[in-house]
Amino acid sequence: MQFTDRTDAGRRLAVALRHLGRRDPVVLGLPRGGVPVAYEVAQALGAPLDVIVVRKLGVPYHPELGFGAIGEGGVRVISEEIVRRAGVGEKDLVAVERAEAAELVRRAHAYREGRPRLPLEGRAVVVVDDGVATGATARAACQVVRAQGAAYVVLAVPVAPPDAAARLREDADEVVCLSAPVLFSAVGEWYRDFSQTSDEEVVALLARASADAVTAEEVEVDAGGVPLSGDLVLPADAGAVVVFAHGSGSSRHSPRNRSVAAALNRAGLGTLLFDLLTPGEEVYRANVFDIGLLAGRLADTTDWLRRRVPLPVGSFGASTGAAAALRAAAAADSGVGAVVSRGGRPDLAGADLSGVRAPTLLVVGGDDTTVIDLNRQAQAALHCENRLEIVPGATHLFEEPGALERVADLARDWFTAHLLR
Repeated sequence: MQFTDRTDAGRRLAVALRHLGRRDPVVLGLPRGGVPVAYEVAQALGAPLDVIVVRKLGVPYHPELGFGAIGEGGVRVISEEIVRRAGVGEKDLVAVERAEAAELVRRAHAYREGRPRLPLEGRAVVVVDDGVATGATARAACQVVRAQGAAYVVLAVPVAPPDAAARLREDADEVVCLSAPVLFSAVGEWYRDFSQTSDEEVVALLARASADAVTAEEVEVDAGGVPLSGDLVLPADAGAVVVFAHGSGSSRHSPRNRSVAAALNRAGLGTLLFDLLTPGEEVYRANVFDIGLLAGRLADTTDWLRRRVPLPVGSFGASTGAAAALRAAAAADSGVGAVVSRGGRPDLAGADLSGVRAPTLLVVGGDDTTVIDLNRQAQAALHCENRLEIVPGATHLFEEPGALERVADLARDWFTAHLLR
């Protein structure tokens, strides 16, 4: 497989990484050549882009032999075995590390133009390069990313020799390599245009990605005097914002809701995921099914959000959260412009269903037969514009391949049509 240039390689690599969209990843490019590739991946996944600046620590008399690596944030990865075998003394070790640390700081500052590095704690991280020859730098990058707190590390490259690709799996949870030719001499032979990437190009791509990036912040929602933790994400020029009401036994960290939220963000919709209950309230199981309590919290949160962000608001509810979303939307002054229910229990909204005026989309898995019947009953009670979508082959949690992506597409189209028109 041959690539036209790094842009072409990045776009092809992005196709192979589409499954990571649901993990809400961070994309890191290895400067310099890896950044144009990473830029295309980040754009396709709707993910934030940064550089991963690492410096290999080489044995003084044999610099090609690395005894460790350093990264930003004081991260230090040392192979004690290589240090012992190579006879690297403490004095030499300190001297090499001091010199490389100074260069690391200089490069990181120059590339980001003073912007802080993206936090990786608990995140899925995709490390991208334009290709791998020996794999030493890529492996060091994965080790540094892991030490910086990444929960899941993916190494993605367009091309690498088979033996190097195999070694990379020792340091990454997942390796995505488009081509692993047996006859491999250099990365550049697999590109028609492999001209050098300049520092200026790296700076420009990072600046462009930063300008297009979403604003994400942890917030404390005031729900009728009760403080609730939330995550508010607003893409640049967001035209509307969607509040998520999670289901029983879940929270704002629900991976399914976060996957749908990421898809909405890529479509230019803001999202607010928040905890409907405090940690103390979650202890009592009855609170999880107290639709009146949950609907009140959601209504208060929607009012809080409308004061903070003057945009049209929609509601996305899952399981019992769907009933809460519909009951809250039934209030005359709800301000809710559209509702989407995923695998929901809209029937639990009871008589309030007839008061809902916001266009409502009910999405149910085709194999979730009991919930399909409950949604059909609820649909008959709605007096607003509404639609029932059944996703073939999907069960209640939409865990089947492609099922959750279908939910995200349906929700995106519904909110776009009814909140942005």
